[in-house]
Amino acid sequence: MLKGKHIILGISGGIAAYKSVMLLRLLIKAGAEVQVVITPSGKEFITPVTLSALSGKPVVSEFFTANTGEWHSHVDLGLWADAMVIAPATANTIAKMANGVADNMLVTTYLSAKAPVFVAPAMDLDMMAHPSTKRNIELLRSYGNHIIEPAEGELASHLVGKGRMEEPENIVKVLDGFFDRKEDLAGKKVLITAGPTYEKIDPVRFIGNYSTGKMGYALAREAAGRGAEVTLVSGPVSLTINHPSINVRHVESAKEMLAECESHFPESDIAIMCAAVADYAPAHPVDKKIKREGSDAPVIELVKNPDIARTLGLSKRDGQILVGFALETDNESINAQAKLKSKNLDMIVLNSLRDKGAGFGTDTNKVTIYMADGRELRFDTKSKDDVAGDIIDTIASL
Repeated sequence: MLKGKHIILGISGGIAAYKSVMLLRLLIKAGAEVQVVITPSGKEFITPVTLSALSGKPVVSEFFTANTGEWHSHVDLGLWADAMVIAPATANTIAKMANGVADNMLVTTYLSAKAPVFVAPAMDLDMMAHPSTKRNIELLRSYGNHIIEPAEGELASHLVGKGRMEEPENIVKVLDGFFDRKEDLAGKKVLITAGPTYEKIDPVRFIGNYSTGKMGYALAREAAGRGAEVTLVSGPVSLTINHPSINVRHVESAKEMLAECESHFPESDIAIMCAAVADYAPAHPVDKKIKREGSDAPVIELVKNPDIARTLGLSKRDGQILVGFALETDNESINAQAKLKSKNLDMIVLNSLRDKGAGFGTDTNKVTIYMADGRELRFDTKSKDDVAGDIIDTIASL
């Protein structure tokens, strides 16, 4: 699928730049036309001569050629490309991309690119785990960029952890899969819920859960990328998302989420109930902060929240697809399949807190999908973006 495609390969200054030589070679071998854009520090790790010899094109690094004054137009490059791949993407380059610091040709080209952008981070494990880096990567993801998650292993520091740039062969597979992907949800309206709900006790306290919304937001990006018009009903999360085909509706409580879902469900072709909705809410929330006075703690009476998936299942029309989620800690399969039937779902996605890398707060997930027709589909631990692809693939098959 890469034959004839125009690819910008961005290389920043990290030791993983040596892998970019193999990546370039594989892209050329697959039939792509590749223009390399490298940062000044990137040239400290790999020479433009090597890259130019493989690509058959002069390597672009500066805004203009010093001896001739020839201008290198980042705008023209952005219009030329079918895709831009930044590999390796260092913490420094990621920070500049996330915040629009256009002080080199690579970042300027990125800001001008009309094509999809793929980012392959590479750095030491502590840099990868730093809150600023994690925030910047989430910002890039929210802008619609495709993050090719780094692998775990021995790093240049000889420490072992997450931060190794993904292998060139796998990056090529990601690109190949992207161009092979059909817009199989074109014309479909998809309703997705994401994140937790907060049930108010008083103006400063609430009942909630640890959901971050990452899985639901990944599903929204995947569905929109495959042509759907998405309504994302989001509980309180720190994530943002920017896509012309995604309409975000922010809510706080389960009742607010239900109202939004009931408003949009009748016109939806597909509804994916990914939010971690609080099962209970305080029966009598108060308008003023409960003071810590005396020795007795207040007693909070709880009432059941509405079951959003069950409510939608009761009104589901022929041809609509309704997908539920189940997060379990025991009797996982039995509980998930019971919910599949009782809520009139077409499929349910199960993950277990007993599985490493699954559940709340992680960048990965491990799911099993149970279908109404009796099929059971098991998947390995993957990034939540990849899990979203598996889930949307399964929905599209219906």
